[in-house]
Amino acid sequence: MNQLILICNKWQDYFPITDRFQPLSSWLLCFDFFGCVDWMGHQYDVIVVGGGHAGTEAAAAAARVGAETLLITQKIHTIGALSCNPSLGGVGKGQLVKEVDALDGLCGRAGDWAGIHFSILNRRKGPAVWGPRAQLDRQRYRDFIQSELLSTPRLTVLEGSVEELLVTEPNPEEPGHHRVTGIRLGTQSVVLTTGTFLSGSLFVGQTTSPGGRIGDAPSSPGLSHTLRERLGLRTGRLRTGTPPRIVKDSVDLSLAKLHLPDSHPTPFSFLNTHTHCKPEEQLPCYLTFTTPGVERVVRESLQLNCHIQQDTKGPRYCPSIESRVLRFPGRSHQVWLEPEGVTSDLLYPQGLSMTMPPDIQLRLIREIPPMRRAEIHTPGYGVQYDFVCPTQLSPALQVKSTQGLFLAGQINGTTGYEEAAAQGLWAGANAARWALSMPTVTLSRTESYIGVLIDDLVSRGVTEPYRMFTSRAEFRTSLRPDNADLRLTPKGFEEVGCVSSVRYQESLRVRNSLQDALTALQALFLSTSSWKKKLPSVPISETKSTLLTGLDLLQYNDVTFEMLASAFPESLSSYMEFAQRLKIEAVYKPHCDLNKKEIERIQREENMSLPQDIDYFSLPVSLSDEVREILDRVRPSTLGAATRLEGITPAAVVNLLNYVRVTEKKKETHRNQRHQEAQRDEELCANSASLPQ
Repeated sequence: MNQLILICNKWQDYFPITDRFQPLSSWLLCFDFFGCVDWMGHQYDVIVVGGGHAGTEAAAAAARVGAETLLITQKIHTIGALSCNPSLGGVGKGQLVKEVDALDGLCGRAGDWAGIHFSILNRRKGPAVWGPRAQLDRQRYRDFIQSELLSTPRLTVLEGSVEELLVTEPNPEEPGHHRVTGIRLGTQSVVLTTGTFLSGSLFVGQTTSPGGRIGDAPSSPGLSHTLRERLGLRTGRLRTGTPPRIVKDSVDLSLAKLHLPDSHPTPFSFLNTHTHCKPEEQLPCYLTFTTPGVERVVRESLQLNCHIQQDTKGPRYCPSIESRVLRFPGRSHQVWLEPEGVTSDLLYPQGLSMTMPPDIQLRLIREIPPMRRAEIHTPGYGVQYDFVCPTQLSPALQVKSTQGLFLAGQINGTTGYEEAAAQGLWAGANAARWALSMPTVTLSRTESYIGVLIDDLVSRGVTEPYRMFTSRAEFRTSLRPDNADLRLTPKGFEEVGCVSSVRYQESLRVRNSLQDALTALQALFLSTSSWKKKLPSVPISETKSTLLTGLDLLQYNDVTFEMLASAFPESLSSYMEFAQRLKIEAVYKPHCDLNKKEIERIQREENMSLPQDIDYFSLPVSLSDEVREILDRVRPSTLGAATRLEGITPAAVVNLLNYVRVTEKKKETHRNQRHQEAQRDEELCANSASLPQ
């Protein structure tokens, strides 16, 4: 019997919320030979380990797909906690939130409920690179996530800590050297979303203690040992950090630059027309800067800061203030003073992540003018943790060598809530499909930022914590935040099964309405002189003799859909709710049309599968030893993934392409021969049956 063991510690706090949130009263859950059951007789298909952003999305997605799901977390009341910054979204990250929402995930709607300061970053640039972002109320966000999980059918939450994975012999009909199937309950598939807790260590000054987040118990080192020694996975070590929390009343905010939110908040979720926080109730943020005194304190305390002296890779894109000072001496650095909630008396100093001793942290922040008399509520600290090299995963986020084991979040070498949530949703959905004997599904980098994220991880791996940027997506003009529902919601419903019927029907309504509106715009054929009469304020050149459509006019910077609807109310006024989306569609139509051929080429490459059991060292094609070693180590799933590996030459890609084509042609010939033989057998049987006896 395939199984996975979960040894659960006794609980410091008994937390009886409802029967769907179950604190365990014993050390080991009961095991039933015929399936996965707990002491109450429940049966599970998927177990998710970890209740952070990846874990909550994974558990909810698995349950939506139809799997009986169990979420194991160390503390139920920390589910949905914002461990570091109280914000969601941003440039690149906002695109991920919109895509998670389009696939019926939680974080977008949670952000709309908990947001207290909404803004669109990169507003001066094109809509393709706009970054929806919100400051969040920590307690509201956590309450929303917990409420959603509580009301999700087929999902149960238990407190516990995983000590060890039990593995058995694999299914010989599927690839992989091992099989992981559950906890002591015995389950079908497992999703690990351990975040920074996997053999995590906390650093403050010269003090080190086990843990992945201050105030929480550390994870067991046995899990890391199992991944490395029993499953043979390559692991590494990464680090991150968090700034001190500052008492708001001790800061002179008049000395910082006021930063107001957008007057009309833009929701993350496609299901929401407005945010929970009213526009006038939003809270401001404040901007200040470091001083030469900050650099002096950092340099004077380096010998007292063991975290910054480690060789472990830290985040390049949200580094500690110590790293910034050492990397860019003599510069002034931004510090954003962000609210932690409507009723919170704390500020989050974005940009001041630090791991020096608490007394020196206080010295440092008081070198910044608005915080001359600031008081620290909780000191900053650093975290070092294990991660699994993600090139060992398939595009479904399943460990290639281990059947039934999926990984998501920081365990794969990423940083940030949004990257974790995106991976969690996709891993959870695929774990459910695998457990229910359905094929796993993948997302191409041509159709989503989630696809870009996963492809970058499994094809290229990481040498530092991975963060999403719009520049990582080759087709960002097509992968915009405004059209994530059109791109992903139908796929999520029709192919994956993680999207509700209500959301799917709404996406169809939007898609059909947008198509009707575009058709109506293209039906408006007028000469330039006629357009000039209709829209006298628009600088349309009358020297052109060509006819222009309404869609052509909408591509002009000075033309809005509202203007066209006012000029042609009978054909356009019914589409006013889509005014902004239609403007964006018109602006990017030429770019998207140019990208189509390249997208089709990449999609063809993605459809050319490379067998996972292929022996690259004996492959009868011209490949260098270096290329063979890279291919053998990473084992890309498709030709497209192979083309993006560092060190793979264009010549190697051509040779692989020829090999795949020849192999596919042989397979097709063999299938045709078998089909012809089967037809002949049927004809012989039919003729025999018709002969007189």
